[in-house]
Amino acid sequence: MVRFSHIVMKGMNMKDCFEHASDFYTSIFHFPGKLLDMNLKMIETTGNLIKAEQTYWVGLNKYIDDFMIPYETAAKYITRVERDKLFCVPVSESMESYLDLFTFYLDIVNKELAGRIEAINNYHLPELNRLMIAWFTTLFNLEGEDISAFMERYARTLELVTYRYHESIKEIESEYGFHFERSGYIKTAETERFDLYQVLPNDPRVKVREDGKPILIIPPYVLGSNVLAFLPGENKSYVHSFANQGIPTYIRILKDIKTNPAVQVMTGEDDTLDTRFFCEQIKEKHGKLLTLNGYCQGGFTAVCNLLTGKLDGLVDALITCVSPIDGTRSKGLGQFLKDLPRRFNDLAYGTKTLPNGNQVADGDLMSWVYKIKSIDDEAPIVAFYRDLMMMKKTSCGDKGDGQTAGRRRGEQSLNVSKTALAINYWLTYERNDLPMAITEMSFKSYNIPITKDGTLPVKLFNRKLNFARLKEKGIKWLICYGEDDDLVEKETALSPLDYVDTEVTMFPKGHVAIATSWSRPTSEYALHKRFANNQRGPVRYHLDLEREHGHIVEASEGLENTLKM
Repeated sequence: MVRFSHIVMKGMNMKDCFEHASDFYTSIFHFPGKLLDMNLKMIETTGNLIKAEQTYWVGLNKYIDDFMIPYETAAKYITRVERDKLFCVPVSESMESYLDLFTFYLDIVNKELAGRIEAINNYHLPELNRLMIAWFTTLFNLEGEDISAFMERYARTLELVTYRYHESIKEIESEYGFHFERSGYIKTAETERFDLYQVLPNDPRVKVREDGKPILIIPPYVLGSNVLAFLPGENKSYVHSFANQGIPTYIRILKDIKTNPAVQVMTGEDDTLDTRFFCEQIKEKHGKLLTLNGYCQGGFTAVCNLLTGKLDGLVDALITCVSPIDGTRSKGLGQFLKDLPRRFNDLAYGTKTLPNGNQVADGDLMSWVYKIKSIDDEAPIVAFYRDLMMMKKTSCGDKGDGQTAGRRRGEQSLNVSKTALAINYWLTYERNDLPMAITEMSFKSYNIPITKDGTLPVKLFNRKLNFARLKEKGIKWLICYGEDDDLVEKETALSPLDYVDTEVTMFPKGHVAIATSWSRPTSEYALHKRFANNQRGPVRYHLDLEREHGHIVEASEGLENTLKM
């Protein structure tokens, strides 16, 4: 009676009473099941946590190993060189150099630590917030990502970075770069050191204008040639940007240095003479003077070739893209070399002796130096967390940009653009040794400034190389640079403006954007377009040269569309 009167006082009828009692007993009945579900989730979460921990250390160790292998090589070279120097240099001078090197090392460590802390915070602080929400979701049985789903996603992200991502980078090889064994290329000539290929249009609507003005593209030694045919299937290819306008397009390809002794001992003079031979072959075929186009270090090489006078009567125009003409003006690599103690700023510390006795510059070590220069962005932990951030979008189901990597049966597809995969393939696998004489040319350009009268710090054929020769011969020059290029900065690429009149075009983004993002014909800064302030892309510049000389006789469908832009 007491309970009944209490219910009445509460204003509840018997129907309400029975409903509340039913809910109460139902919750009691289901409590063991909910407790079991909670225990199962915690067991599953613990399993994912253990898997994630193991995958984390496997993945991080891969990045550390990739960084430390060149370090071990560098240590061997330093030990070898210092063993000889210790007997030739006063002890006091050696001690001072080692102290300076230690100070230099501490500066690098500080930069690495700052980059590491920033990368870890950028990843883990948002994840910590999501973790707390996942705990509340689990404890109060709310909708959303619970602790089990959170830990499963975290483990999946680590697995993608550690295993699937690197497999996808290897798989992109079939689409990345030049594949001369396939159709679309014609081997035109060769020397002991280089092969010359004509690049044919991969747009079926376009035919090569055999009487058009030809262009010879000089790739960089350090970056390699494949970056200039980045992803032809995705219409991201620097060389095809020219070929698809009907331009007779040629590229000079360095032979394998490992199997060609002539490449190992090649000099700047050899480079120039081989270039002249190729220019002669191209001019004879098309009956027109060439445009010489160098990308990055290839631009510096092209300038040196022209200043020797050996290409007189063969070339009347020059295009350089993100090319380090005066490396001493570099705020990155140039400043790095200035800060390095003088004793250790020596190519001997990066010289490899091959089994046949020839000496070359170690390509792995060269690549490692670039990483050290940007240690706050390229340290292994920083790179690992940068890829984790990218993979987090995949594991969360976010969309990637553009075409993405495929998957094998039973594997999760990566929402990572083919561009990102191809760039990482290039950075990971395109490491080649370099001829010492060619390396010395670049080394001088980064340590010795161009003189006030425009003389380069390099001599070829025992002759000074001065910019005045370009003016004397009336050679037109277009310089293209990247607005955010932190490898070849604006000041380095535009240094010739102090000595000669050239045309300049600025492209947004960084060092390889001209060969990747902007080589796509539909992009905002496509190479065949005109931009703000009447700036011209390299393809547009070459097409306009053709029109000036009346070389365009019959335009293809693709070219007609281009010329209207």
